[in-house]
Amino acid sequence: MRVRTLMLWAAAASLGLGAVPASAQITTIDPNTAIDSDLQTPPPPQNDPQPVDQGAYQEVPRNDAPVVDPQPVAPATEPDAATSARAEAANTYARDDLLSAAEGVFGKGASGLAGIIEDILKDQGQPNAYIAGREAGGAIGVGLRYGSGELFHKIEGQRKVYWTGPSIGFDVGGDANKVFVLVYNLYDSQELYKRFPAGEGRVYFVGGFSASYMRRGDVVLIPVRLGVGWRLGVNAGYMKFSEKQRWLPF
Repeated sequence: MRVRTLMLWAAAASLGLGAVPASAQITTIDPNTAIDSDLQTPPPPQNDPQPVDQGAYQEVPRNDAPVVDPQPVAPATEPDAATSARAEAANTYARDDLLSAAEGVFGKGASGLAGIIEDILKDQGQPNAYIAGREAGGAIGVGLRYGSGELFHKIEGQRKVYWTGPSIGFDVGGDANKVFVLVYNLYDSQELYKRFPAGEGRVYFVGGFSASYMRRGDVVLIPVRLGVGWRLGVNAGYMKFSEKQRWLPF
């Protein structure tokens, strides 16, 4: 009896299992998937560069450096000759200035004055100073001269000047009471107050005017005088300049 009961339970169990679908009873498992199923794929690193789509627009990096203007180009310098001519014109007296000053000494329209000034400028160039003054004296073979006037310097301005000096020649009488001196290469007015002997240079005679050449170092003086009696006398001797009036001519 007992055996029969067990056989009935076994048969019932067999019938129950047969009612379950075959698909529910069989499970297909991929060995690789089953093994790696507990491993998760890590996210890509944050610092790794992302692939760039070559066809997409790429923004050019911005340059924030300050913009520097190009250095200005220096203008072309003028030729040395033109620069020298302009500097000379600014530091020397021109013909019209000298002629006007000389006419103030000898009188406007004095015959021969323009001619002798032009001859001197042609030979010597333009002076950077001149002296306008008057002098008195006399001579019989040997003469004495006393003078005074104003020095006009193109750069340093105006100052008082006195002079004395002997003259040796064939002078007889005469009183040249006016004189106009062209001064060259006088870059320091104080250099005038010395003795200037007659030098080797051209002597000018135009009309009633005469002019001689005196030199000390680089400084050249060309006194222009009016009067026949002093013509030969001014060709020899010297002129000694001072800041104060003095009576000894030597």
